[in-house]
Amino acid sequence: MLSKQKVAALGFQHVLAMYAGAVIVPLIVGGALNLTQTQMAYLIAADLFTCGIATILQVMGTKYFGSRLPVILGCTFTAVGPIIAIASASNLPTAYGAIIISGIFVVLAAPLYGKLLKFFPTIVTGTVVTIIGLSLIPVAMQNVAGGSDSPDFGEPRNLLLALMTLIIILLVNRFAKGFIRSVSVLIGLVFGTVVGYFIGIVDFSSVAEAKWVNVVQPFYFGTPQISITAILTMIIVNLVSMVESTGVYLAVGKTIGKRVEQKQIVNGLRSEGVAITLGGIFNAFPYTAFSQNVGLLTISRVKTRDVIFAAGGIMVVLGLLPKLAAITTVIPSAVLGGAMLVMFGSVAVSGMSILAQVDLQKGNNLIIVACSLAVGLGSAVLPQMFDKLPDFAGMLLENGIVSGSITAIVLNLLLSSSKQEEETAQELEPAS
Repeated sequence: MLSKQKVAALGFQHVLAMYAGAVIVPLIVGGALNLTQTQMAYLIAADLFTCGIATILQVMGTKYFGSRLPVILGCTFTAVGPIIAIASASNLPTAYGAIIISGIFVVLAAPLYGKLLKFFPTIVTGTVVTIIGLSLIPVAMQNVAGGSDSPDFGEPRNLLLALMTLIIILLVNRFAKGFIRSVSVLIGLVFGTVVGYFIGIVDFSSVAEAKWVNVVQPFYFGTPQISITAILTMIIVNLVSMVESTGVYLAVGKTIGKRVEQKQIVNGLRSEGVAITLGGIFNAFPYTAFSQNVGLLTISRVKTRDVIFAAGGIMVVLGLLPKLAAITTVIPSAVLGGAMLVMFGSVAVSGMSILAQVDLQKGNNLIIVACSLAVGLGSAVLPQMFDKLPDFAGMLLENGIVSGSITAIVLNLLLSSSKQEEETAQELEPAS
């Protein structure tokens, strides 16, 4: 049984693992829409606050809401372009009106979506989880080099700092035991940040400028407005997120060694719908299951929901206390990159272990996996190849997880024998 202090430390480790991904969305949206510093600060605070509430709802679980899986919810990057486009063409209240309605749509559509889970047999699940891990590795490597927009991108000091962080995490995993081993990523992040401070790349000015308290309020940017086009756009965004979240739920199930039931996924998606609606009300963002944290479950070897509940509580506090939230932003990108390599690689290996259960020499299994991986990774690495397609098609295809999942599902239906389908489609049948 973990003490409260250990649970809090492990929860904080999960927050740090997903923090960059959570904060980058409001920074990009706010920058593109020329928001003031005050508005940007609110956007980040509201995002963290809602991330925390959404995660707690997901983990607690009731009869109809929450997967009861150790899953972190964060804002989906898929929504960035559409939100900017809607707000630029009209205004932010129109974007938030669309987010609210699309969240309600997810709640209502989740049971129908659950009926489609029979199309996620082992070969599809393993392929999707592998794509999740591999498609995130380029993100890790960008951070290793200092961040994609960093003026010192690729500087040797960034590469060395990432390497040192990675080595510390590996050494703690190799020689430490128990709790210390489970917080190896947190130790690596702290060590790397301290080294970064001494070499002059850690800046605490954002901490000094941040307010102590920020109260998240409904409809900060104005009363929501309704636009059918905007609503349809955000529904498409959330359909993409539903597919992505399904892959994360399945990956978490494999990681913790539990069979994920159809009802859990449906309840999880309903909870995401509530979170998306809350995101619209508090003027934050649509939310989805974060794949960044799946690898951390493997590394820490601690898979209790209490830790994720603590992570949700920490995010709520950070959303209300911006000065504390600002402290976590001083971690250098290179340090985050070094930790991400371990986490994302672990997700990819988890997918490969699922695929190891599939006889790739049987029937067309090999070509199903090969083509799905190629399409998924190709889309993730070169999303701009779809820029000239209609917006809704580009939105679907540029997400490697979605394009790879669709490819795997379609090829499995077309190329697998009926006998193989009967053998593998049992995995997500509703529990009796």
